[in-house]
Formats: sequence, structure tokens, C-alpha cells
Amino acid sequence: MDPKKDLAVYGYGSVAWKERMEEWKKRQNEKTEVVKHEGGNDGGKNGDEFDDPDLPKMDEGRQPLWRKLPISPSKISPYRIIVVLRIVVLGLFFHYRILHPVNDAYALWLTSVICEIWFAVSWILDQFPKWCPIERETYLDRLSLRYEKEGKPSELADIDVFVSTVDPMKEPPLITANTVLSILAVDYPVEKVACYVSDDGAAMLTFEALSETSEFARKWVPFCKKFSIEPRAPEWYFAQKVDYLKDKVDAIFIRERRAIKREYEEFKVRINALVAMAQKVPEDGWTMQDGTPWPGNSVRDHPGMIQVFLGQNGLRDIEGNELPRLIYVSREKRPGFEHHKKAGAMNALVRVSAVISNAPYLLNVDCDHYINNSKALREAMCFMMDPTSGKKICYVQFPQRFDGIDRHDRYSNRNVVFFDINMKGLDGIQGPIYVGTGCVFRRQALYGYDAPAKKKPPRKTCNCWPKWCCLCCGSRNKKRKVKSSPRKKIKNKDATKQIHALENIEEGIEGIDSEKSWLMSQLKFEKKFGQSPVFIASTLMEDGGIPKAATSASLLKEAIHVISCGYEDKTEWGEEVGWIYGSVTEDILTGFKMHCHGWRSVYCMPKRPAFKGSAPINLSDRLHQVLRWALGSVEILLSKHCPIWYGYGCGLKWLERFSYINSVVYPLTSLPLIAYCTLPAVCLLTGKFIVPEISNYASIIFMALFISIAATGILEMQWGGVGIHDWWRNEQFWVIGGASSHLFALFQGLLKVLAGVNTNFTVTSKAADDGDFAELYLFKWTSLLIPPLTLLIINIVGVIVGVSDAINNGYDSWGPLFGKLFFALWVIVHLYPFLKGVMGKQEGVPTIILVWSILLASIFSLLWVRINPFLSKDDIVLELCGLNCD
Repeated sequence: MDPKKDLAVYGYGSVAWKERMEEWKKRQNEKTEVVKHEGGNDGGKNGDEFDDPDLPKMDEGRQPLWRKLPISPSKISPYRIIVVLRIVVLGLFFHYRILHPVNDAYALWLTSVICEIWFAVSWILDQFPKWCPIERETYLDRLSLRYEKEGKPSELADIDVFVSTVDPMKEPPLITANTVLSILAVDYPVEKVACYVSDDGAAMLTFEALSETSEFARKWVPFCKKFSIEPRAPEWYFAQKVDYLKDKVDAIFIRERRAIKREYEEFKVRINALVAMAQKVPEDGWTMQDGTPWPGNSVRDHPGMIQVFLGQNGLRDIEGNELPRLIYVSREKRPGFEHHKKAGAMNALVRVSAVISNAPYLLNVDCDHYINNSKALREAMCFMMDPTSGKKICYVQFPQRFDGIDRHDRYSNRNVVFFDINMKGLDGIQGPIYVGTGCVFRRQALYGYDAPAKKKPPRKTCNCWPKWCCLCCGSRNKKRKVKSSPRKKIKNKDATKQIHALENIEEGIEGIDSEKSWLMSQLKFEKKFGQSPVFIASTLMEDGGIPKAATSASLLKEAIHVISCGYEDKTEWGEEVGWIYGSVTEDILTGFKMHCHGWRSVYCMPKRPAFKGSAPINLSDRLHQVLRWALGSVEILLSKHCPIWYGYGCGLKWLERFSYINSVVYPLTSLPLIAYCTLPAVCLLTGKFIVPEISNYASIIFMALFISIAATGILEMQWGGVGIHDWWRNEQFWVIGGASSHLFALFQGLLKVLAGVNTNFTVTSKAADDGDFAELYLFKWTSLLIPPLTLLIINIVGVIVGVSDAINNGYDSWGPLFGKLFFALWVIVHLYPFLKGVMGKQEGVPTIILVWSILLASIFSLLWVRINPFLSKDDIVLELCGLNCD
């Protein structure tokens, strides 16, 4: 056997390779027999397959680009056992609770049981998707060996990067500029990266800031790549509190670093000057340098705009090297058209990029999320370009990490429990359930194509369950939508022929194989993707690319056409193609649709965080952010795409569906949560309790329940690598957000769906410099603050009243009081960060908040004390006062 010949001819895992393995094993057995017959001893080398030259070994370049790392059995097995035991204990707990009502406080008992049942169901929906958590490890060296061979052009796939921004006053241009600079300096072949910046506010400030950024990039990009610095966003690179002379003692590096820092300070001055100038808008609107009015002076009525800043006319960096493309895009907006907010802007970017560069993969980042790991794109390509499983992956999601958050993370901004525990569990099923910032997509999956799979029976129009439920389909007699089969690759030569004449769509699909022509006719192409022959042809090119014969002028003309405000009319954009409309949380809805098409997603957690961004650190902004997420979930819950009844018979796994259901029903928990947090105050004010006098059996059940809850949390923290501080902050904010943002989202969602009352989307402010966390103590008025503050006050009042009553009534009344006090203190401790946010370092809490909260709490307390509905009205009830009158 010749190992070199085997490597060239046979691939690892192939039938021929296995046959060679069998042949090798036979020869090994023969050698062993000879050794035994001759009585020799070779030290065991004959049994070592790795030392045998006849064994067909796997070339490093042919090995998998990633591997799955299951959680250690010593960590996950006890966790699963505790989860099962907790379910058993829950069954015994509810058996006792239901069979032992509190007759003198029946309403309190019934309310508490209903709340507890809902909490148990919610916990099960959250728990089961975490049954099989995994981690993944990538091999960047193998990726380079396979696709970047020495002396040959790189074969890595092209990537289009999307950056979205709306209001430069709330999203500072300096933050956006740093994000763009980190993208342009990424460790990836420059000819394969294109950065598209979507300005949905059509702000001239954003346009001019990008122009300045493109100039500074000519100096910043070569510096980053020359010295391999991290991170490659200059604001955060220079803000690092490290001694840059420690490892980099080269005099050239020191000189160039100082020079580029001076350049960056001058760049910041220019950007800040633009921001200062934009504070006051001229009466006649903004004017460009050539004297013509800025087309975007009317934010809601302006034409589409595209400007290529880098990647054309031979513009290179200061060292003469090529730079990635940088393209400014502002879609057309006209009165009377529905623009679908961020989802509509993202779909416009999908179409523009398909016409101009048509990379097979897309990266989506918010304007405040910079690339913290310059190899992030390579990490994603280890999954997407893996020859074994890459074709079935629709997107790779990276965890979100944040800068500028206070050490205590008072309002759980880091959201570590979700990113380090929940997402690992989902990755073991079918992948992450949302496509947020820091997500690399497969373009073909966004087009609504099915994942490559074995032949399936044709799908019905209605995938609802039960079958009589047709909320998502209306009439059962609609024509069945035709899904395309797995696509064959179309080469650029064919695409050149297809897009030779833009005015004739028939030429746009000429040359496509007969299978595709049969599946989707000309009219169906137009109905699905819109009337653009260039874009339609691009959707059929699985490996991306644009026709060589197309000119820049013709492509830009077509790009302007595909971002016109009426392009999506009577098409499937937002329904089956692109980002899905119908919810302000388009990331969850879009991921759900992809999984329903049979795709799977991947969660990638490199050691160095791939992306970092900013988060709102003051309480009011944080609650508004959570309100937006919860409102989007309510919209999905009340829509035709609700995972409770949509998508059956597709490729969605059951545990993945449980997770999607949990992601849309969690705002409903606000109602039982508020009721449950009110019960302690009611019990203390009325002297009643939700549990009768408990027996030894009941005590054992309660203790077992508390122990199982604590054990579940501890073991989750262990296998998820989460600290107890982060876990506890998450528990606290679950109560704070549930008692405020989730409640408002529930009512706003009902008003929007049932009454058509729309709610305005508020862009979360991104701070350019958090400094000493000054914004942490910035308190803004919002009605979201009233419910949790009211709960705090009535529970504090309840504790005071309960303790006072126990003091007056004597020693015997202290025993029943402890259970009620524990219940009330549970609420107060969970709301403590909220209380600290209201009172800490604050000159004065907004008067209206205190007035409303004290008023509601006082009315509620006096009402219960005065009415006392649990007091018998028929007979006089004599109670001991605790004093010995004799």
C-alpha cells in the first residue's frame, strides 16, 4: 500500500477507504499470527494503527472543520436526575395543594394555585430544551489548509456584512464608525468582504460620517493587519488599560501606534464637529458640497440612495493594498407605503447586496456591535463551509457580549444565563432560535428555500394543528405554494448569459436547468422575488457571484430599483422570503421560519468573544428594551406564525418547538407573577394565608421543592459556566421585567392586534462614553415604573402591619407570621435592584411616580383593611387580643 496514493485517491469515510481499512486489518492479523508463531515480541507496535505505514491516514486538510463537545457526564447526568426529581416533587406538591384548600381564604388559595400551575408549565417549557446542551470547537488551521493554499487565490466564500442604523442622534456616528472600521480590518481576504451600511433615517450626518470613516480606514486597516492587533475598533483598542509595550517592544510598532492614535483623535474631532453641526437643521434643509439639496431632507419622503465609498476606482490604503467594499444604502420612502421598520431595511440590504456583490453568506450586526475577534468570520466559515454538514446550516449565531456595564450588572444587561445556558441547550437540538446581531446567514436560507434533505411528500398549504384551525391560511382552497428542491450550482458563465439584458426577464432565467424551470415558472419567480431579472438570477446562484459582463452602472441602476418602496408589493417578501414581517422582534420570527424549512443553526462561542456592543444601563431604557422584546413575542403569539399551531409536518423538532413556544408565551407570565407578588401583602394585611396549617408530610414536600429548585440552579450554573451573581441578577430581573415591561407589552399587543392601535418603536440610545457609569443613575419618567414600585410599597406596608399586629397580639401570633414574612421578603429581595435604582444617587425621584405608587398602594391597603372579604359576615368572630385581662 502507498499512503500518499491513498490520500490522493481515497477520501476519509468513503467506501473505498473503508475497504482499504478492512484489507489493512487482515494484514495486521496475519502479522500477529506470524509473531505468535515465531514467539517474537514487537512491543505492541503491530497493534498501533497510527504507526503502521500501510494505514490510509486522513490528511489534515480533509479533516472536519469543527467538532461537537458534549457536556461532561459528571455535570449533565446529576442535572438531569434533579430535573426528573423536581418534576416528581412538583406532582406531589400540586397533589397536596389541590386537595388541601384554605376554606377561610378560598380566593387567595385558588389564585395562588393557578399562579403556581402556570409557573410550573412555564418552567417545563424552559427546561426541556436544555436537556442536551453541547459546546463546539472550531479548527481555523484546517480551514486555511483546505481553502487557502499557498500560491493560489483564496477559496474562502464571500461575505456581505450588514450594519443598520436609524437615528444618528441616538446612535452616535462615532460608534457606527468604529463598527465599520472593525469590519473593514477583519482578518479575511479583502476582495471577499463587502460592508453595507443601511441608513434608514436618510441622515446626511451618517453619510458624511461614513465618508470620513472611509478616509481614516485607509490608514487604520493596514496598521491593524501589519501588527495583528485586537480589537480592531480604534475606540476600544486605545481604551484598553494594558501596557502595549509589554509584548510589542518593536520601535516601529511604538512609532506607528502613536501616529495612528493621533490620526484617530483628529478623526474623532471631525466626527464630533459633524455631530455638533447637525444639532441645528437649516430651514431649507441640508445641502451637499456641490450645492444640491440633500435627497433625504424629508425622512418619510425621499428617493433611494446608494454610494460606494470603497472598493472602486482603484482606491487603496496608504500602503497600496486593496480595501473591502464600503457601500452606503438608504432605501426609498414615500407616504402611503408600509416600510416594516428594521425588517424592511434588512430586506432592502439583502436585495442590494445580491445585485452588487451577491456573497453566499451574510453577517448582520447592529451599529453598536463591533467585531471584537478579527477571526470571527473564519469561525463562522468553519461551520458553513464544512463539507459534511455545512450545507444544512442556515445561520451561525454568536453570543452577545457588552462593554460599559457596571461591575454589579444591576439590571442583568449581560443576560449571561440566556447566552451561556439556554443557547447551549438549544444548540444540542436544532440550534439557536433567533437571528440577532452577530449572526452569519446562508443567503439561500433567507430566500425561503428548503434545507437539502431526502425527498419528502409535498407539503400542504395549511400546516396548522389542529387541522380545523386555519388562522394562518384563511381559505383552505388557496393554491399550494411550490417549494424549490435542493439547488444545483450555477456558474458565473451561465449567470452572464442570464443577465445580459435587464429589460427581458426571460433572458434572466435562460440557461437554468429544466428542473428549476419546471418547479418555478417566470411568473412565480416574479411573485416570489419581485420584478428584477438580475436579482432573480442571483437567487439561483448557490455559490454567489455576479456576471462578469455586467457593468457597475447597470448594476447600480438595478440596485436602486430593488430598494424602491413599491418593489415588495404583491411578492412574498416578509412572508416567505427574507426577514419576516409582523413583529418588532423579527429575529425570532425569521429564525422560526428557517427552522420550519428543515434548516438547523449553530451556536459558536470562541474563547475570545466574536462581537461586543453597548447596552442600556439605566433602568428606564432597560425596561423599554425589554418591553420591545416582549411586545414582539406577543405579536407572534397572536399571529398566524405562532409556533403553537404553525409549521407542523415540517423540519422543526419538538424540543425546538417548545423553546419557540416559550419565547412567545413568556409575557403572559406577567399576570400570574403580579398576582403572586401581591398575595404576601394581602396575607399580611388580612391575617390569612394561602396554605393551611401544614403537617409533617407537607413540610417534607415543601422542603424537597425548595431543595430541588436550588439544586437545579446550582447544577445549571456548573455546566453552563455561569457565576452565582449573574444567575441571581437574572432571577431578580425576571421579576422586575415581568411586573412591568411584560405586563405593558401584553396589553399593547392586544390593543395592536385586536383594536389596531399601533405602538411606536423607540430606538434604544447608545452611549458614546459611559465613563463612570453616570447613565446608571439617570432616571427617566416612564409608566413602566409604577407596577413594580407599587408592589414594593404594598409589601413593605404589609410587613410593617404584620409585625405590628404580631407585637400587639403576643407570642402565639409569631408562628403563623413567619411564613407570610418569608413570602413578602421574597418579593422585596427580588425587587431590590429596582428599589436601589429608584433611590440610589438620585436627587429626587420623579414626583408623579411616587404620587401614583403611594396612592395606589394606600388605596389597596385601606380597601383590604376596611372590607376584609375573608371575614365572616353572618356571625360575630371573637379574636384573642393577646392581653391577660384577669
